[in-house]
Amino acid sequence: MKATINAQAAVRHLKKADPVMAGLIKQVGPLRVPVKQVDDLFGTLVDAITAQQLSVKAAATIYRRFCDLYGDPDQAPDPARVLETPEASLRAVGLSRAKAMAVVDLASKVVSGELPALTELVAMDNEQVVQSLIKVRGIGRWTAEMFLLFQLGRADVLPVDDLGVRKGFMLAYRLDDMPSPRSLLAHGECWRPHRSAATWYLWQATRLNELKQQG
Repeated sequence: MKATINAQAAVRHLKKADPVMAGLIKQVGPLRVPVKQVDDLFGTLVDAITAQQLSVKAAATIYRRFCDLYGDPDQAPDPARVLETPEASLRAVGLSRAKAMAVVDLASKVVSGELPALTELVAMDNEQVVQSLIKVRGIGRWTAEMFLLFQLGRADVLPVDDLGVRKGFMLAYRLDDMPSPRSLLAHGECWRPHRSAATWYLWQATRLNELKQQG
């Protein structure tokens, strides 16, 4: 088991390490990262693939239709059954061709054992988890980092390619432009080993700005 989010320790460290982050924390309030415990790795990753570039509502509808294809809208099927499903049937529930192929590839890697089991992923460090997950078609680094943060609750995740995080940094640090992933990564060294908390606060900076613009 690797280090998971400790809200008090994270906030204490960020306030001490970074004055700007300290100000953002004061503005936003307590750290509330919504970690959702994983009980079904296959279902969780299908859900993640489905959700890419879709609204929460649309993704949830498609995921339920996918599950319902196998008899239970609230329970992901055995991946072996997915391998027996024609692509047309997967497309019919709302999956794009690319996502249908990704779901089949995921099912294949789960069945073959090429994708480590959840108990194995939990024991890995962050980069090992990322490298294991991105072997699956349709799962990139960002999706793997979201899994680390919101499913495994890892304490030190900084998704430097996330536009919300980069925009939040620009706003909080009063920059003219969004930082490059490389410069964000460099600045984030001072947040270690609590970069997940910093990530959440940067998202909140973006959210607060959007609320302000809405009036």
